[in-house]
Amino acid sequence: MTEAIIKNRVIGVDISLDATSYAIVDVRGNIIARDGFSTRDYPNVSEYVSVLSERVVMLAEQNGGYEGIRSMGISAPSANILTGCIENPPNLEWKGVVPIAAMLRDRLGIAVALGNDAHLAGLGEHVFGCAHGMKNFILVTLGHGIGSFIYSNDESHVGADGFAGEIGHTCVEFGGRVCGCGKKGCLEAYCGAAGIVKTAQELMAASDKPSLMRTVSKLTPKAIAECCDKGDEMAIEVFDRTGRILGLAMAGYASVIDPEAIIFAGGVSKAGHWYLGPAYEEFEKHVFCHLRGHVKFLCSALDDHERDVLGASALAWGIKEYSLFK
Repeated sequence: MTEAIIKNRVIGVDISLDATSYAIVDVRGNIIARDGFSTRDYPNVSEYVSVLSERVVMLAEQNGGYEGIRSMGISAPSANILTGCIENPPNLEWKGVVPIAAMLRDRLGIAVALGNDAHLAGLGEHVFGCAHGMKNFILVTLGHGIGSFIYSNDESHVGADGFAGEIGHTCVEFGGRVCGCGKKGCLEAYCGAAGIVKTAQELMAASDKPSLMRTVSKLTPKAIAECCDKGDEMAIEVFDRTGRILGLAMAGYASVIDPEAIIFAGGVSKAGHWYLGPAYEEFEKHVFCHLRGHVKFLCSALDDHERDVLGASALAWGIKEYSLFK
């Protein structure tokens, strides 16, 4: 009688615009080992898949053996959980429809599931973060882009075509700024990282008022927030304007969904009260009256990459086991 190998580990992968993180995760959610590399170094997706596959196998072999890996879950922008494809990503260098789950399954010989980065960030937050125990919440990712995850009546909601939660590509300004998706006036074009920098540049161009932002070599949301911490009035105005746009959008969102909380994650959320303070003020002005004072604004306390890798691992545990090697 041959003793069956117990597969008690999965691989969680987080693909972002700049970096790819991957980790071996056990059944208790412990990260056994992790590593990463630059996503931008591989504009050819076939080469990217080859490199990721090699690195994942190497990490597994160095930490207990690849034969103990059950499956893989992947978090990526513009990913469709229903098709396993990254579909027409506006920010990644890969274009068109990329069947990355199937590509990796064929290379690795194990089950692979793909989910939208915001959806899996929400799943990670629900299992391991401040949404633990909540049955109704929205997670909003604020970074290069803006995405969201809807968790309603104790279930995740992905929609008929797998793209529920694309709040970043809803219009907040008719005929406004051109967004990376090609449309005009999207929330992402104002409240994502590039949008915040654009607002700062517009304010500086419209006035000769002194500002610490004028002395910054590379303007980023983090640099603008640091100027706010030093009392810079123009920098504070940047986040005030941006935050109010975000708050108005969240008021409409919450009025439809009726969540216990809206949880903000991603690098831009680190601007904290400079950004989310004005957002909450505007939110309270415009949210449906019966929800006023009932919806919490929370910031994720988890490391972004760790949460997204753990969310991807949770997805991996939920798919049917498959192996080419049985």
